[in-house]
Amino acid sequence: MKHWLLSFVIVLTFYPFNSIFGFEKDLSILTNPCIATQDTISINDTLVIKKKKPWFERLAQMIDFNNPDPRYISSNLYNFTFMVNTTGSYEHYRMSSFKGDKQSISFAPSPSWKLGAYFGWRWIFVGWSVDVNDLFGGKHKRKKNEFNLSLYSAKVGIDLYFLKSQNNVKIRDISGFANADKYKGYNFDGLQSEMKGVNLYYIFNNRHFSYPAAYSQSTNQRKSAGSFLAGLSYSNHKLFFDTKLLPDWIDSQLQESMRFHKIHYTDYSINFGYGYNWVFAKNYLANLSITPALGYKESNIYSEQTASMKDYHTINCDIITRAALVYNNTKYYIGASLLVQTYNFHKKPFWLSNTYGILQFYVGFNFNKK
Repeated sequence: MKHWLLSFVIVLTFYPFNSIFGFEKDLSILTNPCIATQDTISINDTLVIKKKKPWFERLAQMIDFNNPDPRYISSNLYNFTFMVNTTGSYEHYRMSSFKGDKQSISFAPSPSWKLGAYFGWRWIFVGWSVDVNDLFGGKHKRKKNEFNLSLYSAKVGIDLYFLKSQNNVKIRDISGFANADKYKGYNFDGLQSEMKGVNLYYIFNNRHFSYPAAYSQSTNQRKSAGSFLAGLSYSNHKLFFDTKLLPDWIDSQLQESMRFHKIHYTDYSINFGYGYNWVFAKNYLANLSITPALGYKESNIYSEQTASMKDYHTINCDIITRAALVYNNTKYYIGASLLVQTYNFHKKPFWLSNTYGILQFYVGFNFNKK
C-alpha cells in the first residue's frame, strides 16, 4: 500500500499537471492541499491556482492599439499601399437674429477640390496634391489656406484641422427681409473666416468595431459591429463680417444684433456618440457615426458701430458626423468618406452656426505582402 501511494505521488509530481486537469501545475497545492485562497478553484476535489498574468502584461493588453477579435476584424496583409484621391472641402455660415421678426442669412463658397497621389507604409502616408483650379483655372478663385489630418487606430483617433478663407462667398439663403429672394446667389466679398482645432476620441468596442477599416483601409471589417465613442475637442474660431458690402436693400433692413465687425470664440467640448460598421456584402462596408458635443465657449464680439467689445461665456451644442462607404478585398480598394463638423454659437438674440466638411473619393492597391 505504501509503495502504491509513493508511486501515485511520483506520477503527480513529474507528470504534466495541466494535461490531467487542464490547469498549470502548482506544487504548493500538492504539498498543502487544505489551503485555499480567493485565487484558487476546486476541480474534482483537487485545489489548483488560477494563475494571474503579471501586471505589466495586463497593462500592455489594456493599452494595446491592435488587439482585434479575428472573427470581426482582419489585419492588412501588405506592408505598402498606393492611392490616388480627390478631396473636396465645404464651408457654410448661417447668421440669425431672433429679436422681433426673425432674420437669417446663409453664406457659403463653392466647394474647393484637390487631386492627389499618396504612398503609404502602414499608417504613414506621404503624397502630393494640387488644387483643381490651378490645373484647369477657375473664375472667382477663393483665397484659402487649409490643412486637415485624421489619424485612425483601433482604440483612439485624432483630427487636426486649420482653415483660413476669404472672398468669393455667395448668399445661399435669406429670410426675414422684404423682397430679398432675388439676392440668393449674390457674390459677397465681405466675409472672412478662420478656424483651427483638434478632436481626440476613444472607441470602446475596439475589438469588434474598426474605424481604420472604414477610413484608412488598414484593416477589414468582417462582421457588422458598433461602438460607443467619447472624446474631447478644442477649436478656435474667428469671423469677420463687413455689412457695407451687402446689397443696400438688405443692409438697410439688417437688425442691430447682426451688425458686428468680428466674432472670436474658443470652444472646449466633451462629446459622446455612437458609430456602426455595416458589412452588407463580402468586402463591402458602410459606416455612420454621430457624436453630439456639449461645448463651453469663451467669446468676444466686436460691434460694428461703436468698435466696442462684449465678452460672453456660453454653453452650446455641437456635432461631429462621419460616414464612409468602401470596397476592400485586401489587395484593391475603392471608396468615399465624409467628415462634417458643425459648431453653434448662441447668445440671445444672435445665433451663429458654422460648418466645415471634408469629402474624399479614393482608389488604391496594396503590395509587398507581409
